[in-house]
Amino acid sequence: MEEAVAGRKGFGGWLRSRKGQKTLICVGFVAIPLILLLSFTYIPFVEMVRFSFFKMKYTTPVDKRLFVGWRNYLDVFRRKDCFSALKLSLYYCGGALFQLVLALYLATILSFKAKGNNLFKGFMFFPFLINGIAVGFIFKFFYTRGFVFDTVLSWCGFDMDNLPFWLKDQRINNWSLVATSVWRYFGQNMVLFIGAIMSVDSELYEAAELDGANRFQQFVHIILPSIKTIVTLNIILSITGSLSAFEPPYVITSGGNGTGTYFVIMNEIAHVSQKVGLASAMAVVLLLIIFLCTILQKLFFKFVFRDAESEDESYKAKRARLRAEKARARAEKKGVA
Repeated sequence: MEEAVAGRKGFGGWLRSRKGQKTLICVGFVAIPLILLLSFTYIPFVEMVRFSFFKMKYTTPVDKRLFVGWRNYLDVFRRKDCFSALKLSLYYCGGALFQLVLALYLATILSFKAKGNNLFKGFMFFPFLINGIAVGFIFKFFYTRGFVFDTVLSWCGFDMDNLPFWLKDQRINNWSLVATSVWRYFGQNMVLFIGAIMSVDSELYEAAELDGANRFQQFVHIILPSIKTIVTLNIILSITGSLSAFEPPYVITSGGNGTGTYFVIMNEIAHVSQKVGLASAMAVVLLLIIFLCTILQKLFFKFVFRDAESEDESYKAKRARLRAEKARARAEKKGVA
């Protein structure tokens, strides 16, 4: 009846009807995010890819841009500053893997009963809430010669004259910056791991204990397969974040003394040297590297956790056996009573 009335009133009547308003709301909720994505993500990305084939500045008129083809992409690997900056990402990848292992280890411990675990979780998660620029300034003074870190080490008996310059010595300055990233993001990964571990069925641990499994075996055969999705996600995010590290070297050292990461060099090329085409090519190369790393990581973890489903099934069977034993024990008690 409502549709017939709306049909007689035309399109305006249909819009005022309940069905028309629901359709309009659905279209609006879908169209607005799509318009924003097109305007601020996809269209700028296509323009960036187009810029990567030109030699140009921001102020170069369209008719005076010089088409250079693949030269910018070749320069990414030919230029010493670009390629060496890309190699610096290995420092941050190593720090990210150490951070994940430590976060998973502590998350496993804190997921079970431990004194002061809530307080420890809060302290570890707090650095993630601090702005990245603020973290950079904190560690800039922390590592400065004669300041916090050197003072603490001198209290421990170290001679300050024999301590290295944490931000100038190229043998150690990149590791100092990596430690900054580890300190900031460690708590976030730990909390994610704790949430995943606490969702594991506790009866699986009881079934494993009946089979004589120790804590390490429970971790390998129960916890790790059960949280494989979170482990894979955290590693992918950590590796991609390592490839795009920017705030610590930019704020703490301004990219000096061999600490300029890929993003720092790209920022300098784009905004200082005004080589927009080369900077755009660097961004595209980084995107392809991240895609490749993501695919390789997914294939790797698919291989590592290939037996996870079978492990889950085996422990489901053990859980069923545990329940049957409990039911039999209750039946025996009732028989005795």
